[in-house]
Amino acid sequence: MDLFTGIILGVLVLFIVLRMMPAKGVKNIRANELNNKMNQEKVTVIDVREPNEYKSGHIPNAVNVPLSKLKNQMNKVPKDKPVHLICRSGGRSMQAARVLKQNGYDNLINVQGGMTAWNGKVTKR
Repeated sequence: MDLFTGIILGVLVLFIVLRMMPAKGVKNIRANELNNKMNQEKVTVIDVREPNEYKSGHIPNAVNVPLSKLKNQMNKVPKDKPVHLICRSGGRSMQAARVLKQNGYDNLINVQGGMTAWNGKVTKR
């Protein structure tokens, strides 16, 4: 491998690692912890997957605000209570947390592992 290829690969790996790192000030919770929490109290869950993914199965009462439309639909995300963000695996929900954080949201919780790790109730609407 030549130097140029090595540099390109290094930058690519760094980019991927930085995208997956938690956003500053965003809490992380495992899917099973969210499930336990939901059995004890009412929580706000925002599903940032695309509508077709959401319709294939989502957490009951989760609100679908796709990451691709988040900037235009922030009014669907409450600022006055904790917000749990979920996607398929945890990457898009972390990106959504960054966007929301930049727009003044403070109480954000990323669900690690996303729907892939979810073993609670699922509904289709």
